[in-house]
Amino acid sequence: MRPIDYKGNPYFLTEEDIEWVEQTLADMKVEEKVGQLFCLEGGDVHDERDLQKLLEEIKPGGVMYRPGAAAQLQKTHRYLQDYSSVPLLIAANLEAGGNGIAQEGTYFGKQMQVAATDDEDMAYKLGIVAGREGRAVGCNWAFAPVIDIDVNYVNPITNTRTFGSDPKRVLRMAQAYMKGIHEVGLAVSIKHWPGDGIDARDQHLHPTVNSLSCEEWDETFGNVYERMIEAGAHTVMAGHIMLPAYSRKLRDGIKNEALLPASLAPELLNQLLRNQLGFNGMIVTDASVMGGMMMVGRREETVPGSIAAGCDMFLFVKNLQEDFSFMMKGVEKGIISPERLDDAVRRILATKASLKLHQQKKAGTLVPGASALDLLQCEEHQLWAKECADKSVTLVKDTQQLLPLTLDSHKRILLFVKGDNSEGAIAHKKPVSQAFASALEKEGFIITKFNTNKSYDEIDEYWMESTEAFKQKHDLIIYFSNLETYSNQTVVRLEWQNPFGFDMPWFIEEIPTMFISVANPYHLQDVPRIKTFINGYSSGNEYVIQAIVDKLLGKSAFTGINPIDPFCGYWDATL
Repeated sequence: MRPIDYKGNPYFLTEEDIEWVEQTLADMKVEEKVGQLFCLEGGDVHDERDLQKLLEEIKPGGVMYRPGAAAQLQKTHRYLQDYSSVPLLIAANLEAGGNGIAQEGTYFGKQMQVAATDDEDMAYKLGIVAGREGRAVGCNWAFAPVIDIDVNYVNPITNTRTFGSDPKRVLRMAQAYMKGIHEVGLAVSIKHWPGDGIDARDQHLHPTVNSLSCEEWDETFGNVYERMIEAGAHTVMAGHIMLPAYSRKLRDGIKNEALLPASLAPELLNQLLRNQLGFNGMIVTDASVMGGMMMVGRREETVPGSIAAGCDMFLFVKNLQEDFSFMMKGVEKGIISPERLDDAVRRILATKASLKLHQQKKAGTLVPGASALDLLQCEEHQLWAKECADKSVTLVKDTQQLLPLTLDSHKRILLFVKGDNSEGAIAHKKPVSQAFASALEKEGFIITKFNTNKSYDEIDEYWMESTEAFKQKHDLIIYFSNLETYSNQTVVRLEWQNPFGFDMPWFIEEIPTMFISVANPYHLQDVPRIKTFINGYSSGNEYVIQAIVDKLLGKSAFTGINPIDPFCGYWDATL
């Protein structure tokens, strides 16, 4: 294990900071050190009695809440910081803006939307917005940026959460995001080590595999991680992702059954990340309740095993008391040596010291006052989000030269909507198809929404209608898709209604037809013959909706640049 360098990157601690870290560590009992290893999910715990009990019994090192009401979260964060003897790392998934912690936060745009601008300033502004609004609610730690590379278009997780498939663009955008959020005073956690986006599967459900050779990994993921580390990334999130090529290189003779995901693999944490790439900061596991960790060993072994392998902090718990006892037993049995325990706690405390949390606690400024919430969706942040939407919306193809739309030629529009609902999405997905339809109606278009909940008699009537009669009723057909990838959904594809897939675009040679996706950018694999296709990249983002409408009508130009191959490798999708 490489010893911590307090004065080196990313800590840059003063002698006073170092003294605080060492004295705080010296004053801790073993139980308190173990408590520091845990970053808990807050869930619905806001009652002060429950919070006090948590701080007394466990004394966690960090906490993360999902997006909620800003005022309540700020109040909860303030109570936790006021009554914790050691300041907490308070995390949020600030990948797309302040909406990662507060329901009232600015939804700036998914990372792929930002990448489609091909403008690092947009990524920098995303970091500023995410940092300012996260800080206003009390956060000091961003589980972002995602520096995965979206190589495999059927990966169910990376998708629009990434800056795309080009490692160079991923690096440029990630560094700009980090610069912005660092200026606001938050730490980042680059993720998901050693790199998602190669496998077609979901590490939430089982361990997955980055199958690149060592040379291929060095040139892509390795280079991105190394440059982000050099630029000052405070923490790395270790995913439940195997990297067999490097595990075999670093552990000669290792058998397939012994291969472990990075969150539990010492060769990937110590030899590759710390020694080869020179990472001196803190390593946190990805969520320990994901199948990728739970399916590779008995929990009594994997809980302390993650720290013994080289992780410094353990994210979330299955059962708090049980997981805490597993960690304590791991210390007592020597799975976690005293030296490894102290090293992990030192890195946690050094991360806090590098953010000056100990000084903020003394000054009472760890969580700002209620007036700070005025930053959420402030005018400047909204203007930037609108600018990003305008620059990012991408015209993938218009081989029929349909655009711009005019009332003279396209007034009567039949609208098919796919997946625009709020079910299943953690990030409070908002249906936006109605906003899209309303914006067109304000311009004078007549919108008829296709009803997929038809009776069999209605389906027969629709299906048997003559082509000419159908053409006489509609000037334009628009498919509007808001199908978003998210955890535990292994496939996101367009599905058509039975019988016969009656809502499929059978009419593309009869009536002008376009497809607009505001989420998954890969739908051309299922509608390759659509001649006009637009990507917006950010599910539920109303700024994107207005930008799309403006561009459909020719009020602004399409300037977005594909961050990935939207044709999914199919030549016929380009037609």
